[in-house]
Amino acid sequence: MALDPDAMERETPNRRPKTDRSIAVLLSDLANETILLVRQEIALLKAELREKFGKMGQGATMLGAGAALALSGWLVLLACAVLALSTVLKPWLAALIVAIIVLAIGGILLLIGKKRLDADNLVPRRTMRSLREDEEWIRERMR
Repeated sequence: MALDPDAMERETPNRRPKTDRSIAVLLSDLANETILLVRQEIALLKAELREKFGKMGQGATMLGAGAALALSGWLVLLACAVLALSTVLKPWLAALIVAIIVLAIGGILLLIGKKRLDADNLVPRRTMRSLREDEEWIRERMR
């Protein structure tokens, strides 16, 4: 979101041309434009974070509802597996075998899920890119 000072001069008729401006006026303009730039960057950051957290909230709600329904179905399937295995083995042994298998699968899924939950997904990439561009623009103007 770099500002073009030449465009601002064209839009504001009461400003003096670039060649007639003193160093104090130039520094004042630089300070004003820097403040404006910082405000715009903060507004962009807020908008981007609001968008990301809104999507996360919707996703979390859907995840919770889906998990509740899936858990119900999963419990019925586990009961079915225990009943089916109990026709061949003793019921306590069938329940133990199913429980060990389910716990192993659950542990593996927890480890995989933990690795995928990374804070890097929350980085405001557009704002960071814009700040780098602004930094380059300011450095060019300071030369």
